[in-house]
Amino acid sequence: MIQKASEPIARTSSNSQFSIKAALEKKEEIIKDEFAEIKDENLPSNHFSQTDVDREWDIFLKNLSRTNTFVYNAISSFKLEKTDEHQITVKYSSEFAKSEFDRISPEFFNHFRHKVNNFKFEIDYVTDLSIKKEVMTKRKIFEKFVEINPLLKDLDDLMRFDLT
Repeated sequence: MIQKASEPIARTSSNSQFSIKAALEKKEEIIKDEFAEIKDENLPSNHFSQTDVDREWDIFLKNLSRTNTFVYNAISSFKLEKTDEHQITVKYSSEFAKSEFDRISPEFFNHFRHKVNNFKFEIDYVTDLSIKKEVMTKRKIFEKFVEINPLLKDLDDLMRFDLT
């Protein structure tokens, strides 16, 4: 004979404690709070020097060269200069490089703020095409020498140098 239970073994009316609607509303609230203005009157603003900026930038670039060579090659030519007591100017060579820097800059500046204990400095971006690194090939080196000594061009025509 088969015994029957008076109540079902599994609960049929168990309500989930997770609500998708509540989760979506909570995310929207978090986004609104994230952009709230930060009161900086109590934040420390210790002095830092250009050597502090240079040292931390070099350390950051060395670590980046080991972890992400693509981004390293894009931003390694950047110059960071302390232009005022609470101002750092970042000189970049191209918009693409700046977009790559924008993705990792919070990591660097957050570390730097904690290292020098200064949370009030501002960052200014300036385009500077003079810092752009040019890849020097054998052909480009030869063309520079031709500018200095035009007889090399005649020698190249005669000897047909392989400068590839």
